[in-house]
Amino acid sequence: MDIRTIDREENRRRMANGELYYAFSPDLIADRQRCRKAYRRLNAAGDVSRRELVELWKDLNCDETPLPPQAMSQEEDDMLLQDWPWIDSPIRMDYGRNVKLGRNVYVNVNSTWIDTCLISIGSRTLIGPNCSFFSGTHPLDPTLRNGTQGPESGKPITIGDDCWFGGNCIVLPGVTIGRGVTVGAGSVVTKDVPDHVVVAGNPARVIKKVEVSVPAETIPATSTNINYAS
Repeated sequence: MDIRTIDREENRRRMANGELYYAFSPDLIADRQRCRKAYRRLNAAGDVSRRELVELWKDLNCDETPLPPQAMSQEEDDMLLQDWPWIDSPIRMDYGRNVKLGRNVYVNVNSTWIDTCLISIGSRTLIGPNCSFFSGTHPLDPTLRNGTQGPESGKPITIGDDCWFGGNCIVLPGVTIGRGVTVGAGSVVTKDVPDHVVVAGNPARVIKKVEVSVPAETIPATSTNINYAS
């Protein structure tokens, strides 16, 4: 197959739906190049204001949500933007647009996001250093895999509100993690995780349940599809 002549819209549809698609089509290569330029700008920005960081994130994330007008003081402006994600660089992504972060998410240094399919992170989730989220995968059959000329696929990753990931965690394609979950440092999460537990290990297993101070049914769920300006 000549990847240059495939139906691009159909290829993108298959990618979004977790079906086999071709990642090295010219348009998807261009998308990854755009993303690479965007995350390099964020990584090279250094010590910038909160507003500048949010703008860099919006550019990486292809988010056109307008920011509120700038406040009179730096402190007031920071408060206006407190619900936007906090990103410590460096960060790396494939596409950027397929990562959705809820309110007041914190991402520590050296995070990697293979966002073939949607990666959704719930509000107030804390992500430790060197964490990786892989929503893309390859065929096991080496003939079908065929290097850069063969097809790939993916499955979405969904993570609930109020989770905490220790350093060096890996989340694999298709995993759903519930609310209030703690993932121990160095864990590899290969299967779904229920609400309010601690998991650890490779593969990650439930270590214990977490007692919450407020009944879960009284805590409103928070969507990651958020207009931060509202």
